[in-house]
Amino acid sequence: MTVILLRHGRSTSNTAGTLAGRSVGVGLDERGIEQAAFVAERLGALPVEEIVRSPLQRCEQTVEPLAGKRGLTPVIEDRLLEVDYGSWTGRPIKELLNEPLWKVVQQHPSAAVFPGGEGLAQVQARAVAAVREHDARLAQEYGRDVLWVACSHGDVIKSVLADALGCHLDSFQRIVADPASVSVVRYTSTRPFVLRTNDTGLDLSGLVPVAEKAEAGASRASDSDAVPGGGSGT
Repeated sequence: MTVILLRHGRSTSNTAGTLAGRSVGVGLDERGIEQAAFVAERLGALPVEEIVRSPLQRCEQTVEPLAGKRGLTPVIEDRLLEVDYGSWTGRPIKELLNEPLWKVVQQHPSAAVFPGGEGLAQVQARAVAAVREHDARLAQEYGRDVLWVACSHGDVIKSVLADALGCHLDSFQRIVADPASVSVVRYTSTRPFVLRTNDTGLDLSGLVPVAEKAEAGASRASDSDAVPGGGSGT
């Protein structure tokens, strides 16, 4: 199975420079709405079978255009929810830079527990479990490689990527997941393969499952007078 980890578009909190966390009413700003439309353009032509998202408004708004284009009803998954930042929620980032815990979050995140909230190790455990469980469910349901989308938040996506890369959570701050970016992981019976990270480009055709590419290629060949194997290469 292949999961497209989609971060929500730019939010009003991103613009304001605050730590949104699980605050109610934080939606996409104008740029974020444009990014959501572009996500639908980028992913709409891919054979996406399912969309799973965080319950928060900014993720709902991000996947709405794509869901409409693909005719899908997103599945809400609480384990893809933003980090519970506790008493840090809603505070300006520039203010948090002076907190002693900030250095821990940056340099030793596996030990970071937000006051009144959760720890980043807990976040990784729940998010990885959610992604792997949905992946296994879809594998059993379809019996073939499928593409699906998991829309979540920056730190959550970075923690899933750290697991897929086989690196310690303490290295996850080296990973970047910008607003509306996609990162792609293919899970197999032996190990995950990270195919893309922080991708904001247009061409994602390389993510189409191999079986579907073969079928499409056979269809084009049968409708063409071209010599099989001709052209510029295999």
